[in-house]
Amino acid sequence: MTDRRQFLRAAAGGMCLAGLGWKKLGAVGVQLYTVRRELGQDFEGTLGKIAAIGFREVEFAGYYDRTPEQVKATLDKLKLTAPSAHVPVAGLRDELAKHIAAAKVIGHHYLVCPWLAPEERKALSDYQQLAALLNRAGKACREAGLQLAYHNHDFEFMPLEGRLPFDLLLAETDPQLVKIELDLYWIAKANREPAAYFDKYPGRFELFHVKDMDKTPKQFFTEVGRGTIDFKAIFALGQKAGVKHYFVEQDESPAPLESLKTSFTYLQGLDY
Repeated sequence: MTDRRQFLRAAAGGMCLAGLGWKKLGAVGVQLYTVRRELGQDFEGTLGKIAAIGFREVEFAGYYDRTPEQVKATLDKLKLTAPSAHVPVAGLRDELAKHIAAAKVIGHHYLVCPWLAPEERKALSDYQQLAALLNRAGKACREAGLQLAYHNHDFEFMPLEGRLPFDLLLAETDPQLVKIELDLYWIAKANREPAAYFDKYPGRFELFHVKDMDKTPKQFFTEVGRGTIDFKAIFALGQKAGVKHYFVEQDESPAPLESLKTSFTYLQGLDY
């Protein structure tokens, strides 16, 4: 009887939320760069702790000397999936076939270009060359049944030769071949509004990095829900953005697993 009453209360609460138009996130993932040091010390054990928090999706940024088959076996054991992995520019340029093969074994759908080094972004022509590379890699990914994406920082929003590099990348890449993994911290750090990009490029933003900004003058990383970013407002525009996966990330933390637990708990309770 107690279980039945609890079920009815939960169902009633869900109907109230539905009636008000509120939503909750589905699966919440984690970008494993957050626990890069822990993974280097104990790969399987750290992924086990990620799963114990409640995450069901992970995004890789390296495999820590494991083969794709070993990575897949660990994920299966822990009932985790890895929809996405970061691949550096050099990997897209010189070893794309290897990364595509690994993705198909592990079960990635997305390969994401995560970073452009300072020496590779000195002029607008560097971004034009990057756009061309992303189109080529995106075509190869699509032919293999995968999707390429690009992950931003704040430097893409700094004017260069009278233009925003981020705008150039969006304009000069094929929207079907190259999606965007929008890092919500870095676009906020650059004082740009995600909504404006969702309006102009609907459906391009299939991945979010969910990362918060603290309230200090430094505007440093903090746990999701403890900072200044209005995630409710951004998530409410998710359908227009085209988002399919949400990956929590915190680049620096004295206790990364505790930080991830705090962020996960906040997101699980968030209505938007």
